[in-house]
Amino acid sequence: MKDPRYTDLAKLLVRRSCDLQPGEKILIETYDIPPEFTIELIRQVSAAGGLPFLSSYNNQIQRALYQAASEAQMKLWSEIDANRMRQMDAYIGVRGSHNISETADIPRERMDLYEKHYWHGVHSEIRVPKTKWVVLRWPHSAMAQAAGMSTEAFEDFYFRVCAGVDYAKMAKAAEPLVELMDKTDRVRIASPGGTDLRFSKKGIPTKPCTGDRNIPDGECFSCPTKDSVEGTIQFNCETLYRGTVFNNIKMTFKNGRVVDAKADSETNTKKVNEILDADSGSRYIGEFAIAFNPFILKPMKDILFDEKIAGSFHFTPGQAYDVYGNGNKSQIHWDMVCIQRSDYGGGEIYFDDKLIRKDGLFVLPELMDLNPDRLGAK
Repeated sequence: MKDPRYTDLAKLLVRRSCDLQPGEKILIETYDIPPEFTIELIRQVSAAGGLPFLSSYNNQIQRALYQAASEAQMKLWSEIDANRMRQMDAYIGVRGSHNISETADIPRERMDLYEKHYWHGVHSEIRVPKTKWVVLRWPHSAMAQAAGMSTEAFEDFYFRVCAGVDYAKMAKAAEPLVELMDKTDRVRIASPGGTDLRFSKKGIPTKPCTGDRNIPDGECFSCPTKDSVEGTIQFNCETLYRGTVFNNIKMTFKNGRVVDAKADSETNTKKVNEILDADSGSRYIGEFAIAFNPFILKPMKDILFDEKIAGSFHFTPGQAYDVYGNGNKSQIHWDMVCIQRSDYGGGEIYFDDKLIRKDGLFVLPELMDLNPDRLGAK
């Protein structure tokens, strides 16, 4: 029997996130997900009058390919798939994983080849700026385990936070925050544990994310001006990158650049700095975002969820978005999350010396509709 939640989620992705119109071409990319959901996506695309194209992958097979591919092969693979992506109007990526550490033992230089040629050439340069796209994870038992939940409970949580949010209400509530961020010059962020961060975002616009590009959703993102970041930030969420889980990452900035970075162990500190040395842009920040999904309250080692945690913000070394960025270019884009709710130690965000959020809750009257008690379910 088909799970009715599949239909609700597929409709959300096709109709709201991609706003698919008759005759538009859409690429559906799936990684280790049930065929029933892929079929439902195809059905919903067809019902909207769209033209579905499909690529279906297995993460273990992809791992073998990353390990075996030469640089020439990776370039050709990128060129072939880039040509296909150029012909698409929209994109849905549903990415499941039975093992969140599947790529942990792939040599750094191999992942560099993939990120430099394939991810950058197909996704960063074409899919992100030129299609209507949405990406999401799939709730496998490995994801439930990372979240510390049973598989059944996690599935219920997953469909509630993905498709149970009133995204129209969220979009309306986010409008005053977008307006305020757009006119803000100086940002200061303070949290226990050593976070005292200052930067300018003058002239850089803000993008509200309320059900269109990532599911689950719930953030407004912008970017610091490239050379303006000063101070120190202590992240308090575990972060999974290239198959390795990092904790307690701490970074110090001078003139916009990360000049010191540490993690929870000597081994992970070395790995962090290897990633940050990937290219000339990887030690500069490509994104700053404030999150407010009311149903996501704790980290689960999956950035599409963790970056939406109510009362959090994220700060991202690497590639900046074209319209909402500072021009920074890099093969990496590593979202790192700091929760500022009182149960995580608290913290404040100031815009031009005015307090706008304290201990994870917006304090300005025009922003309070973004607090969890006001952002409810459908």
